[in-house]
Amino acid sequence: MLEQTRNHIWQLLWEYDPSGLIAVNSNLNIELVNPAFCKMFGVDEKEIVGKPASNILGEVNRFKKVSETQKAIRGLEREYPTRKLYVKEVIFPIPDEDIIACIMVDISHEYERKKEMQNLRAETVLKVREVVDNQMKVAQEIAGLLGETTAETKVSLLKIIEAVEQEMV
Repeated sequence: MLEQTRNHIWQLLWEYDPSGLIAVNSNLNIELVNPAFCKMFGVDEKEIVGKPASNILGEVNRFKKVSETQKAIRGLEREYPTRKLYVKEVIFPIPDEDIIACIMVDISHEYERKKEMQNLRAETVLKVREVVDNQMKVAQEIAGLLGETTAETKVSLLKIIEAVEQEMV
């Protein structure tokens, strides 16, 4: 009875986990996927089980590496542009079953927010540069005008001084 309860709990966890879960065999063919994985990739479990994982995931060298080294890879971020999906992956071996499992946490929202912040920063830098450039132009124009009026004033003052000096002679 205890074993049956545990199996039921594991089945519920598999079904309701919001992370995409996939297990592939040593040939890198899909053995298992959970509903969240199917939703992430817009696929039906019956249509992909037994098929190469590369059909859905594209390049699967990271799975090969885990299979060869029998060491987990944690925190790998990967983008699936056709699905507008960005995930953080944990890929690990299950040697007893000769399976490589992968947990995919959807971080698309955080990724998009990060891209928006980068764009906002880039726009802000551009605006600041524009303001500084405009201020420099205005400062140069003012300096030019001041230089002209100063030169004109100097010429006028020199004429007045010369005229006063001539009267004094």
